[in-house]
Amino acid sequence: MGMTMTEKILARHAGVASVSAGDLIVSQVDLILGNDITTPPAIVEFNKIGRPVFNPEKIALVPDHFTPNKDIRSAQMAKTVKEFARKHKIKHYFEVGRMGIEHVLLPEVGLVAPGEVIIGADSHTCTYGALNAFATGIGSTDMGAAMVTGKTWFKVPSAIRVELTGKLPKYVTGKDVILTLIGMIGVEGARYQSIEFAGPGVAALSMTDRLTICNMAIEAGGKNGIFPMDEITAAYLKGRVERPFAAVEADGDAVYERTVKIDLSALEPVVAFPHLPENVRKVKEAGDVAIDQVVIGSCTNGRLEDLAQAAEIFAGRQVHERVRAIIIPGSQTVYMEAMEKGYIKTFIEAGCVVSTPTCGPCLGGYMGILAEGERAVSTTNRNFRGRMGHIDSEVYLSGPYVAAASAVCGRIAGPEEV
Repeated sequence: MGMTMTEKILARHAGVASVSAGDLIVSQVDLILGNDITTPPAIVEFNKIGRPVFNPEKIALVPDHFTPNKDIRSAQMAKTVKEFARKHKIKHYFEVGRMGIEHVLLPEVGLVAPGEVIIGADSHTCTYGALNAFATGIGSTDMGAAMVTGKTWFKVPSAIRVELTGKLPKYVTGKDVILTLIGMIGVEGARYQSIEFAGPGVAALSMTDRLTICNMAIEAGGKNGIFPMDEITAAYLKGRVERPFAAVEADGDAVYERTVKIDLSALEPVVAFPHLPENVRKVKEAGDVAIDQVVIGSCTNGRLEDLAQAAEIFAGRQVHERVRAIIIPGSQTVYMEAMEKGYIKTFIEAGCVVSTPTCGPCLGGYMGILAEGERAVSTTNRNFRGRMGHIDSEVYLSGPYVAAASAVCGRIAGPEEV
């Protein structure tokens, strides 16, 4: 019986010839990730074990959720992470000024490669499947144990095959692809399953599209999302990853629970209404929904290509007088490149505010909290009740084109309207 991409990676890291869905395995890990929220409790569990880290070069600590520190408590959490990194000589510790949003930063600096197993105490660790890795979120307790052993346990997930055909039309992006998929199968449609993307349409997706798509695999309930390696992957890895790696591809007789087919050329810009990512509507069918805020950034859509799309809409236009628009580059590198290309100037001239890299408003942290009754269009990944502020606020999820157009129009709007 053949194996999926995920099964091949897990079998290799478990040291066995093959695995099947439902198997319980102990797997070696290639990288362990933690942030300023999840690492402090992991350190507590780590200290209970009383042994050193298994490899200081295979742990990445990225304070990004509440940093630059928003209050005393967040400062204490960041300090805990910093002191741990210094004590254990963690190579990949990223201080403010040299950091970024973790899931933008790690691929950017070459810490992710095909065929690897990456675990992170953050649910959107599944982002790295875009680079043909098995990547998934874990809890802080498992992170603490893994920092000692270099291993963790998994139940091998069954898989859904998402067959992509065609090419994306103008103004349609990876965010529209994943929101459309979640709208089709629901937020529990891939519960503890691997979402494996395949088909000729894969070649038409940029790396930014793929990172966005895999980032939100968890919003469909997935254990992970994963793409095959191709020329686009290789081009992205060039100059970033120098170590050897072993890409995987699914066997022709791999077993899938089901196949979902998406014709990329038939897609349109969409928006997910409150309070679930599955509440997806075409933007042209959204109706007259006035908004108070727009957020463009996050681990989902904070890359240079995302900012380029937003800048295309904002150029020569103004943010609506009723709206505050917040732009958050995903890393210092993205910020610098956006500045060099003139995007930052475009944003400021349009009436946007530009933030340092941070998760900030995505999780209701800071830099854009919503008051009672306020509505936001956001390129983030979740729109649960109270996610970005008051329990009676509303978050509408979209890609950068729609978010920027909505900021200009003062209501949910498509890019073709401006």
